[in-house]
Amino acid sequence: MSIKKAQPYINGEWISSEREIALIKSPYSGEVIGEQVLATPDDVERALAAAYAAKKQIANIPSHERARILKRAASLLEQEKERFARIISLELGKPLKNTLDEVSRSIETLELSGEEAKRLMGETLPGDASERGTKAIAATFRVPVGVVAAVTPFNAPLNLVCHKVGPAFAAGNSVILKPAPQTALIATELLKLLLEAGLPESAVNMVLGGVEVGQQIIKDDRINVISFTGGVVAARNICELANMKKVLLELGGNASTIVHEDADLKRAATMCARTGFSNSGQSCISVQRIYVHHSVVPAFTDLLREEVLKLKIGDPLLPDTDVGCLVDTNAAKRVMDWIDESVQLGATVVCGGKQHGATVEPTLLLNPPKQSKVVCQEVFGPIVSIIPYETIEEAITETNDSSFGLQAGLFTNQMDLAYKVAHSLEVGGVVINGTSNFRLDHWPYGGVKNSGIGREGPRYAIEDMTETKMIVLQLPVSE
Repeated sequence: MSIKKAQPYINGEWISSEREIALIKSPYSGEVIGEQVLATPDDVERALAAAYAAKKQIANIPSHERARILKRAASLLEQEKERFARIISLELGKPLKNTLDEVSRSIETLELSGEEAKRLMGETLPGDASERGTKAIAATFRVPVGVVAAVTPFNAPLNLVCHKVGPAFAAGNSVILKPAPQTALIATELLKLLLEAGLPESAVNMVLGGVEVGQQIIKDDRINVISFTGGVVAARNICELANMKKVLLELGGNASTIVHEDADLKRAATMCARTGFSNSGQSCISVQRIYVHHSVVPAFTDLLREEVLKLKIGDPLLPDTDVGCLVDTNAAKRVMDWIDESVQLGATVVCGGKQHGATVEPTLLLNPPKQSKVVCQEVFGPIVSIIPYETIEEAITETNDSSFGLQAGLFTNQMDLAYKVAHSLEVGGVVINGTSNFRLDHWPYGGVKNSGIGREGPRYAIEDMTETKMIVLQLPVSE
């Protein structure tokens, strides 16, 4: 296997020499698959300076040209779909069927960003709504903020970079990108593709490294907007360091899906199995807590167990694999510790619960207590818990009794109940007759409470990556 290289990209130049090198290993096989060139503090400073110097140049690119570049990138990515999917699977241990889907979504995200580049519209405001404005007219315009810092996670390492770089460039901003250290190879490949599509060399700077690199970017006053996807601890650190900058945070969740007594149990079980264990549960909206009406708990548990046991665990590069591995063995060990804790506190393991290297078998728990980590924290692993409830009000209360509020799912055939529950849940999105784990890339995606600030989806991200500029015309007073 040829060794791939992930490199910082600064001021139009790929950095490769006289830097610390970190080996990149496949979490599934342990094999070395690449090298990562780590940025120095001086590299980060040069990237910041270059991004800041380029912001007026990028802002002056016509909208139609920005749209053309993004759509060309989408077209190129379509041609490279299998190669990009394979790199993600190698680097992350995410099954090929999931990574092919991620590349398809990334193509869509770039296309959507290109479309939104042409929709940076304002409005005209008559002044005569005020007595003092009888002879005044105002017009508003969407203008770029300047420099956007994009800090992305490992779990959807292609699509989430597209969700930040795409809208930022569509809006006319310069970008400094810091991808997750675990998935720097796919970020490097995407940047090469964007440049091939015609992205100006000065439009994006990319730095590679750990927490210190991120902190150096976040603190810098040349940054106008920070767009971060990741965990709550890092988000709090960002808010402390950011000073007076706009901060967009797409954080975690411990998503609830409610299965009411009248639900189609087979459909609910099939969807919960598929969306609870894709990418080994490493998704912010992965099905985690399933609140099931007590009258159907035995039947639903049997159906869900049956569906979970159908999932094929194995090599992420095989086309029929459903569950690969977690991002590393430390993540797998933490997941096992959480399973053990829940069992000690009274939960029953219905199936799974075994570790093989970085792989943890899809694990179904019955009735873990509320104080166990698998219920009250974000699992980010292949664990799904079934928790019985008596009344729908109890299911609503338990769902809302969380520091997170990203998305929730509900299975019922009662329209009035569906609306009651949907309006009562303290989350950013509710999926009726589906699980929490459903997102389309043009919809506003984000949460409340510790699940974040702001919304993703190109149209909605662009709102936060632009400023409203008002131009007022005062007409002369006619005699």
